[in-house]
Amino acid sequence: MRGVGHRVVHGGLEYDKPVVIDDHVVATLERLCPLAPLHLPYNLNYIKTARTMNPQIPQVACFDTAFHRDHPKMAELFALPRVYYDEGIRRYGFHGLSYEYMARILPEVAPEIAAGRVIVGHFGSGVSLCALNNGRSIDSTMGFSALDGLVMGTRPGALDADVVLHLIREKNMTADDVEQLLHGKCGLLGLSGISNDMRDLQASSDPNAREAIDFFVYRASQGLGAMAAAMGGVDGIVFTAGVGENSPAIRAAVCRAAQWMGVELDEAANESGGPRISTADSPVSAWVIPTDEEKMMALHTLALISN
Repeated sequence: MRGVGHRVVHGGLEYDKPVVIDDHVVATLERLCPLAPLHLPYNLNYIKTARTMNPQIPQVACFDTAFHRDHPKMAELFALPRVYYDEGIRRYGFHGLSYEYMARILPEVAPEIAAGRVIVGHFGSGVSLCALNNGRSIDSTMGFSALDGLVMGTRPGALDADVVLHLIREKNMTADDVEQLLHGKCGLLGLSGISNDMRDLQASSDPNAREAIDFFVYRASQGLGAMAAAMGGVDGIVFTAGVGENSPAIRAAVCRAAQWMGVELDEAANESGGPRISTADSPVSAWVIPTDEEKMMALHTLALISN
């Protein structure tokens, strides 16, 4: 049976699992566009095009927020007036398809930690951490949008909200100006002035490139502490996505910064790509496990259209 799965960045309050796309789903996603103005319109364009070209083939929306929707409430709240929470201004978390895949594959690749407390680092162009306890998402570094949390390729991660007000008031920037800045000109690119690609920065002798890398590691190590605190401890750390899977240097730097947590890096295993990159007697193990978001979408699509 044929079907098409679409990765949709935001499901809002409406969607906590994949759904077969119909006119009602399209209308709902159009209404949700303000939650992810740089992502959802593109997601919708693909969906509409696929429905027009192949109306007989079922389309399935797989949401990057869905895996996190059973977060504990403390992981959802902002300290804003309650009315905004009720309207949907809350911490959602993203990269959910990647983390869902990790929860699914951990019993096979790393059974000794699969039922325990695991911090997964999705280190790509977008960067986040997720606290998994027995395969359930407990917390994530991303919040209301994919701008939050750690340093990314072109996004700043966590930012004092008053910086945005300062840019508007003192730099006469519009909301669109700020949006373009925060989504496309910050992060590794902004700090280095060179590139948003970790490979370019690692190959550069420019001190700004080195500083951008060091800050990336610093913020990632802070995030590890926050995720460990959310679970009351940690049994294992997993690196995945482009940088996490392919940069031994970044993995080594993050693991060294996490020595206080009990991570003891096996240098040779790290250089060879794992899957286990910590020593045999490391109190907290470290792993490299490739993610497969496309497989999760395929599985969800097959399950829905089969029914």
